Amino acid sequence: MAVSFVLLLISMAFARQDSQEGQDEQATVEKKAPVFAAENDKCLKCHGQKWYTYENENTGTTVKKTMCPNRVIDTVKFYESNHRTFRCTDCHSPDYETFPHSGELRMETMWTCMDCHGYDENFAKYHFEEIDEQYQKSVHFTTNPDGFSCWKCHDPHTYKTFARHSKDVLATVTYDNNICLSCHANKDRYMLLSDKENVNLIDKHDWLPNQERHFQKVRCIECHATQHDSLLVSHNIRPKEEAVKNCVECHSQNTILMASLYKHEVMNKRSEYGFLNGPLLKDYYVIGATRNYYLNVISVIIFLIAIAGIIVHSIMRATVKNKKK
Repeated sequence: MAVSFVLLLISMAFARQDSQEGQDEQATVEKKAPVFAAENDKCLKCHGQKWYTYENENTGTTVKKTMCPNRVIDTVKFYESNHRTFRCTDCHSPDYETFPHSGELRMETMWTCMDCHGYDENFAKYHFEEIDEQYQKSVHFTTNPDGFSCWKCHDPHTYKTFARHSKDVLATVTYDNNICLSCHANKDRYMLLSDKENVNLIDKHDWLPNQERHFQKVRCIECHATQHDSLLVSHNIRPKEEAVKNCVECHSQNTILMASLYKHEVMNKRSEYGFLNGPLLKDYYVIGATRNYYLNVISVIIFLIAIAGIIVHSIMRATVKNKKK
């Protein structure tokens, strides 16, 4: 017991070290100066805040108006995102450099992930082709192929590959769940894609025990997406009827969390680690997932010995009692 406790403390110490290293790595990435910052500032002068001004040539006055909320770009988040080194006009028409903008520009076709990243050897390790294949099987695409796109979940102005670089699993859970909640907990955004009533997520998950802790510790996609061997994050979101509702799927030695949430931390099979499984015991504990085969066998043996002892003791007492009679 003492040895297990010491090992647990050692694991926690390494967990804090790994977490700090992950934060330092992310901070280093974010400090890189954007190449086209000065050029982009011409756009962000208006789109980086909630209001803008222009000169009305007919009246000769300066007009101040509020910016449409979905046209406001968080400048800080943009320069921390994956696309921080892009010019605005790399994705948007150069005609936007003329202000006021022509209303026709609103009709331009937006690029998707595959337009830039698909079938490019430079991005082969990210498996964009498989992501797109899985996405097209998802309930998001099959129910609304015209209205849904990559950008409905991954805002190109703020998106960053969080799980791949962060070693803080809880931070990954928060980041990824916020992507889902940006629509499923926002009636206005939800109604842009569906005529169905946006359900109350708390009521819809009333079957889930200890609901608050599950929402804090586990991503939505753990239960609502199929697992995929070569993808760090599954993009095949299944219909609600196919969501995982069997507790044993996660709370067992072969927990599906090792193939999804903890996938980026684990390079070998779960069974090879047993009780000393790093990712689960460093910072996080999942009931039923830290079982060890040998400890299970020892426990069963001890239990059987105890039962045998009780039986033998009972027989001996009965025998002695009969002799006294």
